[in-house]
Amino acid sequence: MPTATELATRDDIRNVAIVAHVDHGKTTLVDAMLWQSNAFGAHAHVNERVMDSNDLEREKGITILAKNTAVKHGGLTINIIDTPGHADFGGEVERGLSMVDGVVLLVDASEGPLPQTRFVLRKTLEASLPVILVINKVDRPDARIAEVIDACYELFIDLDATEQQIEFPIIYASARAGRASLNRPEDGGMPDSENLEPLFDVIKQTIPAPVYDPAAPLQAHVTNLDASSYLGRIALCRIHNGTIKRGQQVAWCRHDGSIQRVKVSELFLTEALERVQADEAGPGDIAAIAGIPDIMIGDTLADPSDPRPLPLITVDEPAISMTLGTNTSPISGRDKGTKVTARLVKDRLDRELVGNVSLQVVPTERPDAWEVRGRGELALAILVETMRREGYELTVGRPSAVTKEINGKVHEPVERLSVDVPEEYLGAVTQMVAVRRGRMETMTNHGTGWVRLVFLVPSRGLIGFRTQFLTETRGTGIAHHVFEGYEPWAGVIRGRATGSLVADRSGAASTYAMFNLQERGSLFVPPGTEVYEGMIVGENSRDDDMDVNITKEKKVTNIRQSNQEELERLVPPRILSLEQALEFCAEDECVEVTPTSVRMRKTILDAKERGRERGRVSREQS
Repeated sequence: MPTATELATRDDIRNVAIVAHVDHGKTTLVDAMLWQSNAFGAHAHVNERVMDSNDLEREKGITILAKNTAVKHGGLTINIIDTPGHADFGGEVERGLSMVDGVVLLVDASEGPLPQTRFVLRKTLEASLPVILVINKVDRPDARIAEVIDACYELFIDLDATEQQIEFPIIYASARAGRASLNRPEDGGMPDSENLEPLFDVIKQTIPAPVYDPAAPLQAHVTNLDASSYLGRIALCRIHNGTIKRGQQVAWCRHDGSIQRVKVSELFLTEALERVQADEAGPGDIAAIAGIPDIMIGDTLADPSDPRPLPLITVDEPAISMTLGTNTSPISGRDKGTKVTARLVKDRLDRELVGNVSLQVVPTERPDAWEVRGRGELALAILVETMRREGYELTVGRPSAVTKEINGKVHEPVERLSVDVPEEYLGAVTQMVAVRRGRMETMTNHGTGWVRLVFLVPSRGLIGFRTQFLTETRGTGIAHHVFEGYEPWAGVIRGRATGSLVADRSGAASTYAMFNLQERGSLFVPPGTEVYEGMIVGENSRDDDMDVNITKEKKVTNIRQSNQEELERLVPPRILSLEQALEFCAEDECVEVTPTSVRMRKTILDAKERGRERGRVSREQS
């Protein structure tokens, strides 16, 4: 190993990741940094939250994929990795941290540190990276800056931070206004600086410059993948040692241990949001390389005469799984141009595995279905939503927890659930979590009429939790959860207290039938919807399933009558989104997903067959 005196640094580069809880302002801060470093022309039309580039990110208002950009400031190139704040996309966070030398931790001046803040900070401290704390949204009228800083120090101590890591600089910012300051403003006040200069200065002083060994051969770590219709697969690499040139022969060290000589056909460096062609890239650079069609995340590009592979990127194990297969309903393939065959679905899942390191696909007994494992419900729902927008038709089973055996006993994943609710809903929420085998850790009353509760809950207890939680708190509650660890199996958790209304024949839903059925429960389909036997058309107010004829027409007589009265008194149906449908499903139900619709159905469509199956299960249990 070389001594410290033999190592060199590149003082013209800083590599930094911006990490935070969901909606604390990461992407908005990156926007402001890009504008203030003159990354865009004076007349350029740039969207707000420019880093959230795909449609799903813009619709949901969250970052799903880690992305990199670069800003030039006073002769310094700052490579910025914008990471997701949601723990379900933790694989993206871990990849982002492997590319950088320091972290900017963003915390909301009112909400303070939340479960995902704990998650991203724990990963940062494990990687021994220096931290800059940015208290964002200081201009919020309900800001409580001093208390939030104290909570951040407590979090660092709780996560066993070293003395050097706790000595972090603090910046006070309003990312939306593009202002930051080293001086603490009044709660709800603006930072005293007119721009983000204090933040740029602290990044330059706190984040170490990339260190490399001038005598070492080339080592570049593949941390992300992209694709281009012209260039094919593009590998994003952090270069640790040596230089890489366009047209150069390199050793491709694959994750299976094999080494192959390949040629770098194209080389790019990032400037603002553009990839600019470059002749060479050196230590500390984050470069995009084309020419290697099957390269994977975690591979290393090295010197052909002295290949030294870097360690593979490891991510946390998946906690939630669901079965995903081809659409087997009687009305599949009705949408023009949809992809319905098992081969197409399997190819798409294999492509997803290339860029998504935190996902696993396990074969099942059926050739047209696979078990997909991920960090959480949201990550799996995003995959299904992306596939349906690409034209795939799927059948998706209810999510379940991934268990493991430790010392001969079954253990299950447990989540740390943080809930902010008005005081009047405290009892309802506590009771709701207790039924799901959750146990309370802390309860904090900020004196504002709101209470923060922290629970440890089995992951399977949180399946379907969000919809019920929002109903109980009249839409006012805020809940976030993050994977905590494995604990012994907590026992049986009671599922949904209501049953389903199941169509007993094919046809079109009629207004007459729906008008008579709506007193039995709430309906999920509007009049005229095509239904089939076994399709779930509503929620029964009782705890058992009910087979109903939703296609029944009114008896025709020779007396003219208007059905206008029935239409006027028909309660509007509850149209469920994909996430809500997955949460609603019971054990024997699944979701049918097509590009134009989301339907729920029984796994076994035939009513008689379902009755026989129920009888067999009850006999086995007795």
